[in-house]
This record gives sequence, C-alpha cells and structure tokens, in this order.
Amino acid sequence: MNILERPELIDRLAAAYALGTLRGPARRRFETMARNSPRLRLAARTWQERLVSLTELQPGEAPDPNVWKRIENLVAAERRAVVPAGTPSLPERVRDRVSRWWRAGALAAGAAAVAALAVSLQLTQQMHAQRTELAALQAQPAVRYVAVLTDDRAQPAMLVTLDPARSTATLKRVAAFQEGPEKSLQLWGLVPGEPPHSLGVLGDGPVLRLPIPRASAAMPALAISLEPKGGVPGERGPTGPVLWKGAVLQAPV
Repeated sequence: MNILERPELIDRLAAAYALGTLRGPARRRFETMARNSPRLRLAARTWQERLVSLTELQPGEAPDPNVWKRIENLVAAERRAVVPAGTPSLPERVRDRVSRWWRAGALAAGAAAVAALAVSLQLTQQMHAQRTELAALQAQPAVRYVAVLTDDRAQPAMLVTLDPARSTATLKRVAAFQEGPEKSLQLWGLVPGEPPHSLGVLGDGPVLRLPIPRASAAMPALAISLEPKGGVPGERGPTGPVLWKGAVLQAPV
C-alpha cells in the first residue's frame, strides 16, 4: 500500500508522529519515508506547529485545595509508618523546609496534569472537527469545468479550467498570440438572452489565474476579446474583436 496516495492516512500518521503515539518500528518507518517525501515532512511539521500553538494558548490552572490536603494526609501517614517509636523528630526548621518542597512539587504536578488534560481535550475536539469537515468534503463529488477556446478556424488558443469550489479560473495559452503593449485580453461568460459577463482581465503570462464567481461554472460558453489596456467595464460588453470562444464542459475529477 502506498500511503502517499492516501491523504487521510498521511494526516493520521503525521498526527500520531507529532503526538508521540507512533512508536517503535512504525515511527522509524515513518521517519525513513519522510526523508524522501517533502509531503510527509510538511504534514508532520504542520501537526507539530499545531500542538505547540495549543500549549502556548493554555492558561495556568491551579489544583483544587483538596488535592493538597489529601497529599498532606498521605505524607503524614507515611512518616508515622516509617519513623520508629522513640526516634527523635526532625527540627522544626527542617520539617518546614521539607513541607515547602512537598507543597511546591505537588502544585507543579497538579498544574501540569490539568494543563495536559486541557490540551488533550482541545486537540481531540479539533481533530474531530477536522474529520467531520473532511468527511463532508469527500461526500461531495469533485467537479471542474473546462473550455477550449478556439478562433474562427477552430484552432485552439486558450485552455480554461473553472474550479467552483475554489472560485478560480486557470487559463493556459496554447497559441503563439501576443497582445500589444496597449492592449489587454478580457474573459467573458456567455449566457443566452443576457449580455456578456466580464470575468476579468488577463495578464501576459503563459498560465493565468483569475478569481471568479461560483456561478461562472453554470455559464455555457466563454469568450476572450481584445480590449484597450486594462480592459473595459463589464456592463458595456466587449468593445474590441472577439478572438476566441468555446463551450464549457463538465469534467469530474
């Protein structure tokens, strides 16, 4: 089984590694694989940073006064059981010093236990919320939309991928066209019976990304026009020539 092909398993192993519950041969195997896998190293580092941030945010907690009382009673009982009859007692100053040491140690141990419990509860709640969110995302089919924009001779010029889940459009130039320094390419969504909807102005790189509304995926066609530098207002529609256009097709991932 290749765990690199299972993101949910990577996340669980990284969490166990950061918590210290992944031990023995399993921990060594994880470390060996992480040396050759940036993905595993990133997952483990992410969980380690989460745990550090959780402990930093925890407020100090004082133990219940009854805890100290019970500890004092137990210590007194042990002293009575250990010291033989007739043995002279310790000087008062020594007893006070020992008592202070016991008190400080008990308080520190109690505070550490309470803080560890609080961190554990918060981490459990966070992991449960993440599992619930992941399950909800996995239950939804991943769908993207693609369009190949062509010119009047049906020659492809631009490949467009719409990702509604991330509200982004990725455009890749596949033709050698280059707009002039005073011109810009503008992307339009085409809906029958409505004026063209501007989806953004393109830069001059080979691969471009634009933020788009989620509803853009429902538009049946896209087009790109050549406009003055910076594009034109969306409500006006294209003012320059429409260079390329094409239908939007659903492509399940």
